Amino acid sequence: MGNGARWSIAAVILMIAGVVAIWPRSEPAPAPPRDATQTAPDLSEARAKAGLPACPEGAEGPADLRGITVECLADGGPLDVATALGGRVLVNMWATWCEPCKAELPVLAAYAAEPDAIPVVTLGVESRPGDALELLTALKVRLPSLLDENGITKQKLHPIGLPASYLVDDGAVTLIENPRVFTSVDQVRQAVADG
Repeated sequence: MGNGARWSIAAVILMIAGVVAIWPRSEPAPAPPRDATQTAPDLSEARAKAGLPACPEGAEGPADLRGITVECLADGGPLDVATALGGRVLVNMWATWCEPCKAELPVLAAYAAEPDAIPVVTLGVESRPGDALELLTALKVRLPSLLDENGITKQKLHPIGLPASYLVDDGAVTLIENPRVFTSVDQVRQAVADG
């Protein structure tokens, strides 16, 4: 093989490596929607083991989220996400495949246990109910928890990445950017005070 052919092959290999290096990466695909004919798995034992409190309901929350139905992980029932986010509340968006989320959820649970804490609601996205219940049980996180399997709320709120925390105050939604991921209760307390 001549030098020209070798240089041509090397150029092609370098070009392919360059394309692979700059090809956009994405987060894992959302869980596929359940087929209406499929029977949902019985999660009653997983729900009992998780011991999650009932999801808040009734107040009018963010207008942008009205009409989006999510699942309340405590009982599996459908819920309009906006009705669960009324008043002043801290919302944490997370997913079972998100490693930083697994470290942050217990911090939020510790904050929520403080006497002066505002309500904290978790919003799992792009995850299956059984997996979400298993993770919350393993982390010993017992907060009101919503699940948006298809990630519609994620599309509406446009987080930079996960986890993402939002302060909801009478329908206004503000992304907490400092810090992006909570590592201490003091950080949560400060972010709520600043919001």
